[in-house]
Amino acid sequence: MAIVKSKIIEHLSDNYPNFLNKDISKLVEIILSQIEVALVKKERVELRDLFTLETRIQKKRLSRNPKTNAAVEVPEKNTIHFKMSKKWFNSLNNE
Repeated sequence: MAIVKSKIIEHLSDNYPNFLNKDISKLVEIILSQIEVALVKKERVELRDLFTLETRIQKKRLSRNPKTNAAVEVPEKNTIHFKMSKKWFNSLNNE
């Protein structure tokens, strides 16, 4: 299940009716842009008791096109690695 920015803003505005919708929207936009800036700089992003995000290099490899079965060389690239905290994992799994 994916969640979109508008649903986050809607959920926050329902839980915090004192704040204006435009302020919540701006806050979410700032947080997401700062996460993006940190990942571009190859810095680690950590939200305590939730998750960590960091960039890792995926080595170049030889892959196959499933449609034609032809060999395709995939170049080296940066990927984002997500790791959930143990606390969040346990709360999601009711442990």
